[in-house]
Amino acid sequence: MMSGLLALLDDVAAIAKVAAASVDDIAAAATKAGVKAAGVVIDDAAVTPKYVHGFKADRELPIIWRIAVGSIRNKLVILLPALLALDHFLPQAITPLLMLGGAYLCFEGAEKVVHALAPHADHAVEADFDTKDPTRLEEEKVAGAIKTDFILSAEIMTIALATIESPSFWMQAITLAVVGLLITVVVYGAVALIVKMDDVGLHMAATGRTGAGRAFGRGLVKGMPKLMAFLSTVGTAAMLWVGGNIVVHGLEVTHLWAWPYETIHHAADLAAAAIGTAQGLVSWAVTAFFDGIFGLILGVLLIPVATRIIGPLIAAIRPTKAKA
Repeated sequence: MMSGLLALLDDVAAIAKVAAASVDDIAAAATKAGVKAAGVVIDDAAVTPKYVHGFKADRELPIIWRIAVGSIRNKLVILLPALLALDHFLPQAITPLLMLGGAYLCFEGAEKVVHALAPHADHAVEADFDTKDPTRLEEEKVAGAIKTDFILSAEIMTIALATIESPSFWMQAITLAVVGLLITVVVYGAVALIVKMDDVGLHMAATGRTGAGRAFGRGLVKGMPKLMAFLSTVGTAAMLWVGGNIVVHGLEVTHLWAWPYETIHHAADLAAAAIGTAQGLVSWAVTAFFDGIFGLILGVLLIPVATRIIGPLIAAIRPTKAKA
């Protein structure tokens, strides 16, 4: 009896060791994958604040929460099983699908740039928060944010999947789920802190015990609108450089057109060598700049395609679906 109990305890201890090792492997793989995808994560955090810019303070956190829930659904319900299935059965389809998403980011970013430089009357009216139903506007903003998040999340999850070195399907799935959850918490937690800092500033200005604390609070109140406007601009730029990077890299990987990728990286290497210091930062900045230029050009070229071909096609299909 005692020997049987000891054998059972040995088996339990062995299982516990395997489980602990698996947890360590998942944590290590998730950390590695998260670091690898850090660039897109930063872009995701830069894009999101613009979707709450202009709303009343009491709607900011609910909007961020709705986008975060949509982001988790994008990552865990749609992208995780889809990417794992593609990775195992049709890996060559992943890059073209990402390129389509990158092209959409380029289109959306370029459209915002064009409207900012040459706003049309109808767009000016739509941008006016006082003349449009706030509920409908919020629904549109949340839907647009979740759509953009889907593309950025696809890039993040694909990078993470490529980083995970495990022969086990379930280890890949669990690690990818952990990465998706952690990145969502980090991104939208940071966004929530950014958009509510003006409220923190108001509280400090009103209840600060020292003059310096109250002055700091007033500085936050005055500075946060400018920071939000800046982040909104950065978010548009992020759409262009992330979208451009996805398409440029995809063209090179698929051997369709390697010239943009090779030219941009050659320019980045030359700039980094010429500066001599902070070469990694210089290389990234030059690459992001030219990726953004490529993304802007591609997006501008896609605007008439989207507005004159794709848009009318969708409008023609929707009534048919409604009648059915």
